[in-house]
Amino acid sequence: MIKEKLKILVEMEPKKMIIYPLIVFGIALIIILANYITTGSIVKEGIELQGGSVITLQGVTADPDTIAEKIREETGINVNVERFTSVTGGGGIRVYIPAGENVDKVREALKQLFPNVEPQTTVIGPTFGRMVKEQGIKAITYAFIGMAIVVFLFFRVPVPSLTVVFSAFSDMVIAIALMDIFGIELSQATIAALLMLIGYSVDSNILLTTRLLKRKEFTVEEAYYSSLKTGFTMSTTTLGALASLWLFSTAQVIDDIASVLIFGLLADFMNTWILNAGVLRLYITKREGKK
Repeated sequence: MIKEKLKILVEMEPKKMIIYPLIVFGIALIIILANYITTGSIVKEGIELQGGSVITLQGVTADPDTIAEKIREETGINVNVERFTSVTGGGGIRVYIPAGENVDKVREALKQLFPNVEPQTTVIGPTFGRMVKEQGIKAITYAFIGMAIVVFLFFRVPVPSLTVVFSAFSDMVIAIALMDIFGIELSQATIAALLMLIGYSVDSNILLTTRLLKRKEFTVEEAYYSSLKTGFTMSTTTLGALASLWLFSTAQVIDDIASVLIFGLLADFMNTWILNAGVLRLYITKREGKK
């Protein structure tokens, strides 16, 4: 059944394979642009980047969503609450308060809810947050440039190399657009997820490009179908692991990382096995036609 559905892609016209992912890419750009116009940022920034305060309560096992709702009702401050566990087996909750809000009001609300627990407050200054943001953007930029250089040195052919680079870029754009839609904040954790996404995108694209450009005994369609089955197995196993991580994790950081990677891997399947495949099939057909 799955093989029959995969063969639909093999039988699809290459030009259509290129158009559909480009439409999705364009919609993602519109979402990011709209968010930038309304908020001044391409994606909502977490407390690590924009600054604020974190209140930690050790040993508290209450539901984070319930605590956040009670604090909002008591103080009118929109806080985020997440549960954490430590390597020593302990744990508790962390309350994230945006910069400029009254931390003392939140502390008093927490003392009323948990009178036997002393809140521990950590302040993250705007300067530090700005520095973290700049370093994260630099890391993504340098990683992307390094990836592009390696791809061009490996293939030494402009069209396939540019398609691999564009596919990786499109993966990140679509992932960021979905972060906007689902309200996932940009943080150190999600920046790390975007960096991981670059590596995974390049792996799948290089697999496809190498299999098609350096095939010997296969036709283009046979080589594409063979690599598509391999790529489908890779993607589904990774998505299964990430979905389990998202479902069973109790930490917001882990949920955010898993979510961003799931967004990116879904986009990567489209960009690699539909967009890149369509471009390569057209490129190889024209190249072999000239020969």
